[in-house]
Amino acid sequence: MVTKGKISEEVKCPVTGILQLIGGKWKPIILYCLRSETRRFGEIAARIPSISRKVLTEQLRELEQDNLILRVQFNEIPPRVEYSLTAMGKSLSPVLHEMEKWGLENIMNKK
Repeated sequence: MVTKGKISEEVKCPVTGILQLIGGKWKPIILYCLRSETRRFGEIAARIPSISRKVLTEQLRELEQDNLILRVQFNEIPPRVEYSLTAMGKSLSPVLHEMEKWGLENIMNKK
């Protein structure tokens, strides 16, 4: 986690910088899940069944703090919270698309 979009001053490599923001097991998958539409917590959890609810909550909070996703809470009963990509998060779409393309060509088609 970078917190508030501030990447460490000692970063001298752009790949290191992006990995500080989206590195780890779950963040790229969460961003990929949100790339095309707004989703509720349960929808994200259903699309990533191997992530625990606790870890999903932590990762969503970090992505929100790093200005990659937007969390909107509605004052309704029952409460409703929706997550979507910010402009900065949307700017990662080409990167995620290329990761998807590479995965399809080099992993999914090799089975």
